[in-house]
Amino acid sequence: MSRVGRVERVTKETSVLVEVGLDGTGRVEVATGVGFFDHMLAQLGKHGLFDLTVKTEGDLHIDSHHTIEDTALALGAAFREALGDKSGIRRFGSASCPLDESLAQVTVDLSGRPYLVHTEPEGMAPMIGPDYDTTMTRHILESLVAQAAICLHVHVPYGRNAHHIVEAQFKALARALREASELDPRATGVPSTKGVL
Repeated sequence: MSRVGRVERVTKETSVLVEVGLDGTGRVEVATGVGFFDHMLAQLGKHGLFDLTVKTEGDLHIDSHHTIEDTALALGAAFREALGDKSGIRRFGSASCPLDESLAQVTVDLSGRPYLVHTEPEGMAPMIGPDYDTTMTRHILESLVAQAAICLHVHVPYGRNAHHIVEAQFKALARALREASELDPRATGVPSTKGVL
């Protein structure tokens, strides 16, 4: 069974291609034009052991918002496609990842129902590098959740450095998604009393 999702999203603002293989080795090829976002997507692929290709061209002459948003939407849609009918998956996953002074805790349910709970420390620096607005992290997760149709709780109880706070979230997200999407050798069918996710 091939668990690969491929999504192309083209608007007047962006052109996005995302391909994700759930049973990969962490091979990543990412180019969005937003350096820190590329770095975060690389964390997602590497620590989730997903084979991930992302190619985005966006209206960066305006700012990075549309580029990041549309990439996250396409990523969520590709992830949902790769899951197929979700037969045999573990469904739930959780991970805690520290990065120096920061800690991120992530729990996910591949429920078929989009819901996000997200908390970060107050007073974060507004920018990371020249083009990553730190308020975009929540928006990335909102967009991912909406298209992947998953329930996601992300909590960063403490941290000082904005780079560390955001990167810890992506690493923990990768680990939680990896656990939830893995095939359980003991499971048969869809892991829900409803019979569908």
